[in-house]
Amino acid sequence: MITTLTACREEDKTAAPELRPVRSIVVAESASGETVTLSGTVESQIQVELAFRIGGRLVERLVNVGDTVAPGQVLARLDPADEENALRSAEAAQIAAGAQFSEARSNYQRQRQLYERAFLARAGLERAEQVMTSAQSAFDAADAQVGIARRRLDDTVLEADAGGVVTAVGAEAGEVVTPGRRIVQVARDGGKDAVFDVPAAIVTASPPDPEVSIRLSLNPGVSATGRVREIAPRVDPATGTIRVRVGLIDPPEELRLGSTVNGRVHFGGYGGIELPASALTSADGAPAVWIVDMNTGTVSLRPVEVTRFTPSSVGISNGVQLGDRVVTAGVQALRPGQKVRLLGEGS
Repeated sequence: MITTLTACREEDKTAAPELRPVRSIVVAESASGETVTLSGTVESQIQVELAFRIGGRLVERLVNVGDTVAPGQVLARLDPADEENALRSAEAAQIAAGAQFSEARSNYQRQRQLYERAFLARAGLERAEQVMTSAQSAFDAADAQVGIARRRLDDTVLEADAGGVVTAVGAEAGEVVTPGRRIVQVARDGGKDAVFDVPAAIVTASPPDPEVSIRLSLNPGVSATGRVREIAPRVDPATGTIRVRVGLIDPPEELRLGSTVNGRVHFGGYGGIELPASALTSADGAPAVWIVDMNTGTVSLRPVEVTRFTPSSVGISNGVQLGDRVVTAGVQALRPGQKVRLLGEGS
């Protein structure tokens, strides 16, 4: 009995180590590229927020979302009572200052005549001239105040500076609004953009100036092409995406503002070695992959040089060769020299 137990223990100690199952691929040159599809919306290339330059009570807003506006069209009005009173006060002050200036000028002309006839000392003429100059300055200031008051009265009316479509409103009649608060947002007539929130990895991997194919989500038969016109300089901290605006080239009428569209970009053929992103691991902080030795069935960690990233693949310029078998799944559980079992023929 004791002999039998001893033999079992020795057999357990010499049992072959368990083979780690992994998936792998044989390295081959790739030139197929990758197509990325994202959803976005159609917006105007130029959107402006129109606001009053002064504050007051909004008595009327004449447009709503979706309305088409023409240049010079009245969009909203403020209560003009205070500005009308201010204008009347400024005009009254202008009249008074004008009368004083006229009197001072007439007095100066009389004093000058008396001085020329030697009936007045030089000091008297200079005093008259100073009074006239002061009166003229007061009149100029009053005249400027009239201009300011008249402009503020004009500012109680908000007009469209260009044609377009109302895309948003920011205040309702009866509200007291502050200077600069958005009253109406207008998408100006002109170019259209397809706007996408793109993962940062895709933006980084994108080729320069790619051609984007745009299709209407509800009717894929409606399509257009575009070019990237603007890329936001910062990543949205909430979503981790970057706002990208694609300028549409001769878009059809069916691609209206607010339409949901799909944008497709093809990342052209890489023309080198391309591996699934899941194959990439690290060795001493540098990129590496696990290579399977088909003779011994073991794996070894090999450093590589990565030239490009996409969300699903990486381009390799150095470290692997055509015909090498690279582990693509299970890389985190491996150690150098470990025996592995390949799952699937050539998988």
